Amino acid sequence: MSAPSTNVQQIPEATILFAGDSGDGMQLTGSQFTLASAYAHNDLATLPDYPAEIRAPAGTTYGVSGFQLHFGEVDIHTPGDEVDLLVAMNAAALKVHLHRVRPGGTVMVNVDKMSARDLELADMDANPLEDGTLDGYQVIEVQLTKLTHEALDDFDLTKKQKDRSKNMFALGLSLWMYSRPIEPAENWIKQKFDDKPEIRDANLHLLHKGAHYGETVEAFAVRYEVNAAAMRPGTYRAIRGAEALALGLVAATDKSGLPLFYGSYPITPASDILHEVSKHKNFGVMTFQAEDEIAAVGSAVGASFSGGLGVCATSGPGLALKTETIGLAVMTELPLVVIDMQRGGPSTGLPTKPEQSDLLQAIYGRNGDAPLPVIAASSPGDCFYAAYEACRIATKYMTPVILLADGYLGNGSEAWRIPNTDQLAPFSVSFETEKRAETFHEDDDGNPQFLPYVRDEETLARAWAKPGTPGHEHRIGGLEKDDPTGDVSYDAANHQKMTQMRAEKVMRVRQDIPPTQIHGDRDADLLVLGWGSTKGAIEEAVERAVEDGVPVARAHLRHVWPLPGDLEEILARYDRVLVPELNNGQLSRLLRDEYLKDVRPLNKIQGRPFRAEEILDEIQRMTGQVTPA
Repeated sequence: MSAPSTNVQQIPEATILFAGDSGDGMQLTGSQFTLASAYAHNDLATLPDYPAEIRAPAGTTYGVSGFQLHFGEVDIHTPGDEVDLLVAMNAAALKVHLHRVRPGGTVMVNVDKMSARDLELADMDANPLEDGTLDGYQVIEVQLTKLTHEALDDFDLTKKQKDRSKNMFALGLSLWMYSRPIEPAENWIKQKFDDKPEIRDANLHLLHKGAHYGETVEAFAVRYEVNAAAMRPGTYRAIRGAEALALGLVAATDKSGLPLFYGSYPITPASDILHEVSKHKNFGVMTFQAEDEIAAVGSAVGASFSGGLGVCATSGPGLALKTETIGLAVMTELPLVVIDMQRGGPSTGLPTKPEQSDLLQAIYGRNGDAPLPVIAASSPGDCFYAAYEACRIATKYMTPVILLADGYLGNGSEAWRIPNTDQLAPFSVSFETEKRAETFHEDDDGNPQFLPYVRDEETLARAWAKPGTPGHEHRIGGLEKDDPTGDVSYDAANHQKMTQMRAEKVMRVRQDIPPTQIHGDRDADLLVLGWGSTKGAIEEAVERAVEDGVPVARAHLRHVWPLPGDLEEILARYDRVLVPELNNGQLSRLLRDEYLKDVRPLNKIQGRPFRAEEILDEIQRMTGQVTPA
């Protein structure tokens, strides 16, 4: 028999969601589909969704792992509001994610995992394939488990190994449905299982069987093609936020000439940064897995004291544990970068779910007046530039810097244009090695004494001397310092002077903050202002609104403390300001405090990023385009 005829339909974009048990390889499947889309020159954005439990009972809704990918020939800002294709590996995955499929969308179901026992584990009273639940969707029933085992009959693999391979069949079929190249997945399999030829060949066989299945069965009357995106000239790669953060740190150590020390204690979702940084030891990077959060930040402070670039990463609970040591770095005025991969809180909260939960903790969460700069990354690729900027600010102003990202950015990926490192901001670091008149005086015995708290007139950064530099011995520690000797001081006037000096130094970071960019309708009286990972959803929502004739503008903050020097004047131009945040309104509180501006918060605290539609709905309500429900 000849293969059935399949129509090929051109579409500008598509959103796919792979979902199944945490052992079904959904993250791997989604990553390989992402790689294929990158090779097809599509713009893209992803949203991995991990279960919070380390190993929830198989077949339950608690154990569902998902990977959503939005790709297209158009500019892609988010992982997609609605799903065009849901690949459900079991009943629980179908139950958890069906509501995300658009009306008329496609649902591919592994019918081998829809038995009575599977429905019971998923807490479903009836089979959705039979009770009308899937009416209004295009349903493709595939005996995925059975087909996988039949395809591997001639391979010497255990039943468990065959079960774990069914994601390769699903990947091959999905790649065929959207006309994705299969070669990137082939190359990955060959490299990954080079030392396990039986598993390698089995996975390659299944990958091709999945594509062949799409070509030969009648269930697929239509397949889709998405053309390459019109992107700026350059070399691109798909990059995850954790990878970009690591590369940004490596770029900083290369540009500054400082050895990078990365101290870390494992915590979700920051652990991947340690894994990525450790891959770059050829750049002189040193990584250290400490016994706890306090030891991790302490080791980083010690590295900075010795003349290196001390960095550590954590999440909200770990940031709380690091607080006292960060205060030590504020007092000693040493460069330190603390990356906070935010997650749902409080306490240990939702470890695998994104949330912009730590803005106020980052800005205010230390004892005494201990200000420091806070920078926020806005996309997976932007994590590179945010990490580089955090290191540059830390060394230029001799201060700890907190870099805010979150699980959405760290685990998500996008098409990233690899930068020309020669065009990165200058990064110069100098140490005190000579006895300069301005940094020395004679002590009571007439001996020359190094003055570590003599400051640069422009930045107020103190002098930095490596331990062991002849003639540059000096005191350091957590007690208040005398200006400028660094001796321990309990003088009241000196304490006030040093406290205000440290605060003023942080405010001078505004010199390095570029003008705030306004996009959208410049004549609008509504401004949508965001920070961090909300950028993509805000950008798409505002673009849609402007296309529909709604007068609205947008701006996004990279530096959230100190706030940009032009922000007060910008806010004054607008009658209304909307602030979408994945928290209970932390930036809104900060803006009201700083500028006495009545801003309108739009808060989402559900462990998921904003959909552009949610922000668009609020824009329409505020501009009178729709009647509130």
